[in-house]
Amino acid sequence: MPFQRGENNVPNKTPRPAFRAMSERESRALLRRNHVGRLCFLNEGQPDVEPVHYVASNSWIFIRSAPGTKMEAVAHHPYVAFEVDEFDDTFDWRSVVARGTIYLLPREGTPIERKELDRAIRALRAFLPATLTEDDPTPARDIVYGIHVDVLTGRMAEPDSSTPSGKARAKRSKRTDNRS
Repeated sequence: MPFQRGENNVPNKTPRPAFRAMSERESRALLRRNHVGRLCFLNEGQPDVEPVHYVASNSWIFIRSAPGTKMEAVAHHPYVAFEVDEFDDTFDWRSVVARGTIYLLPREGTPIERKELDRAIRALRAFLPATLTEDDPTPARDIVYGIHVDVLTGRMAEPDSSTPSGKARAKRSKRTDNRS
């Protein structure tokens, strides 16, 4: 049966979501609002995904990790994807994918690498002030790296604006746009 009939034998219409591409400004704002994303990389010829804490800063996403498989994999294949999602309901979500190259930021690197490392640590400390201090809650994560974002895309779904959830979403969007 293609649809159900409601009162007076009239079809019940399920609100249809509106899907659209997000602007670069909306995509960057989503990255700035959040601090947990998924790093997607190639590991021994297979795609892999790991959740990570991050901070977005201009065209960079700064992350830190402990030594291990992920760091070994990106040393061989530094071109990665990075995804962040927000969702409020089944058809009320936003998703951003950044693609770029990972650059390790070593403490004993070149002057330019050390300058970028300092910038990365300042950005990471804006999110978690104890980062790489003696009070660091994750001291094993002492490798700092950045993803230089080459391509940034975003998609979103919004509920039909005639529904209560769609009206609430429209109000939230106006508030968020004013803060971006």
